[in-house]
Amino acid sequence: MPEIDPLVEVRRAAEICNACRFCDSYCAVFPAMELQRAFSDGDLRYLAYLCHNCRGCYYACQEAPEPIDINLPRSFAELRDESHSRFVWPGLFAPLFRRNGLVVSVTCLVSIMLVFLVTLLSLPPGGITHARSGPGAFYQVIPWVLMASIAGGSLLFSVFALAVSGVKFWRESGRKGKAAKLTVILHALRDIATLQNLGRGDQDCSDHDKSFSILRRRFHHAMAYGFLLCFLATSTATIYAHFFDQPAPYPLFSLPVLFGMIGGIGLTIGTSGLIWVKIISDPAPAVARLMSTDLALLGLLWLAAMTGLLLLAMRSTAAMGVLLALHLGTILALFLLLPYSKFVHGLYRSLALLRAAADRSQLDPNNCSP
Repeated sequence: MPEIDPLVEVRRAAEICNACRFCDSYCAVFPAMELQRAFSDGDLRYLAYLCHNCRGCYYACQEAPEPIDINLPRSFAELRDESHSRFVWPGLFAPLFRRNGLVVSVTCLVSIMLVFLVTLLSLPPGGITHARSGPGAFYQVIPWVLMASIAGGSLLFSVFALAVSGVKFWRESGRKGKAAKLTVILHALRDIATLQNLGRGDQDCSDHDKSFSILRRRFHHAMAYGFLLCFLATSTATIYAHFFDQPAPYPLFSLPVLFGMIGGIGLTIGTSGLIWVKIISDPAPAVARLMSTDLALLGLLWLAAMTGLLLLAMRSTAAMGVLLALHLGTILALFLLLPYSKFVHGLYRSLALLRAAADRSQLDPNNCSP
């Protein structure tokens, strides 16, 4: 059978849902849908990212899966996948999303091999297994200039690519040239931070079937805030090194180590939990071919967190050099893949929440809440 254009299918479903309105209060998607009498392509892509895939509408829908096959979670997932390729920068990298699970796996393997090769070439024979300790021990394995150049260069490129992609999404979603007010931004940040759209009201997600669970929201929180704490650990370590002349590694109760340890544990728990939820979840409202994309990014984040925790635990042993190369190789892959993996959905979803808050404020300037 020929593939159906995701935009065509989402437009069909959105028009039916907009007429039905049975799921009016289920999540932010349906009130946002009701503001439109006709749906542009940008409106549909915005709605797809406003969906947090709680699946409540699928199990409540009187038309899913029969007689007219309304399956908004699946249709939105198809459109999000197509949109990843549409907004990516540079555009020539769009094919990376077609078999993204394989792309993530190969990039991770190549990055780890590259960092190991550079490490072995910069050390005398057998030097990678020598125990080192004290300030600057990491840089005895991989020089700071080399470490900063590889990680910093890849991160800066990815941040720029993400910024360009975000601007493209924002313009197509109908917000071109429209600046958001501070109150709107604050409400959107609250929605992003609380993940309140991961479920309807206090019933949360339908992870496996029609029953409700808070687990997916909690695992998402652990992953997201764990990631932020790990980033904060890197930032504070940079301040320690450049402003206080204190090179890594740092004492156990220093801010970089505490942030990194708590963040790494949270990231490990969050990614492990989300992998488990995806494995046990009902496949009907999902897109089977996208499972590898989801699991590949979660696996990469899990590996980054786990190698960081192992490095922290064994940094004074002979395994430090190997673990440092493994961790930095994983981090390099993560930085390179930020704009070219499912990580980008976090950016687009945040922008969708910003537009939703802006649309609500136009209806009632004193209220940006859903």
